[in-house]
Amino acid sequence: MANLIAAALAFLLLHRAISGSKLRDTAAGRLGETLYLRLFAAASVGILLWLGFAFAGARNRPENIELWPSPPFAHWLQPGIQLVAFLFIASGLATPNPGTVRQQESVSRPDIVQGMLRVTRHPFLWGVAIFAAGHLSVRSDVASWTLFGTMLIVAVSGTASIDAKRRRLLGERWLGFASQTSNIPFVAILGRRQRLNLEEIGWRPVLAAVAAWGACVFTHPYLFGGPAFP
Repeated sequence: MANLIAAALAFLLLHRAISGSKLRDTAAGRLGETLYLRLFAAASVGILLWLGFAFAGARNRPENIELWPSPPFAHWLQPGIQLVAFLFIASGLATPNPGTVRQQESVSRPDIVQGMLRVTRHPFLWGVAIFAAGHLSVRSDVASWTLFGTMLIVAVSGTASIDAKRRRLLGERWLGFASQTSNIPFVAILGRRQRLNLEEIGWRPVLAAVAAWGACVFTHPYLFGGPAFP
């Protein structure tokens, strides 16, 4: 369990103490943006692999106790929650977004707020957050809360971190974009600053999300030792 906790702390520190602070600007200024991004990506992948293997090793440890019983209805809701998560993730990857790495100049496009950006300006990170929260609703063991709790914290805090970084970099241009959108999903739509347009989201991200969701449902028993459905 100590190995999993160490991996979780390393992942958290990488994204919040480095990428999520002004230390990121200092490192990128000294190393150059391209080299910094390559090193950060390599570190992220390496720590994610460490986190995954550490979680696999911790699941069957005697100290991995159940903290409380999970509600039965949460298990039935879980597949739908994960499908929504995959839709946010797929749309986030497919939608041009000034909050995404190397896409910041797209903030100047007059038509940039389209599709899933009408729902949230951070669709990928909210997809990860929904994915993690869904798992936390049905898993109460220490290892799961360490893994998925870390993912949830990094994803949600990452939305605020990106807002701060883009505000420093883009100034009024980012503030104009932010005024048309919302961080928390659907707040801009509920506030009538935006409207939901499913046609703009398109069928390709939806198909990709359904395919990824189906693959995870099918492989879940083999990869994670239990079915995705109750």
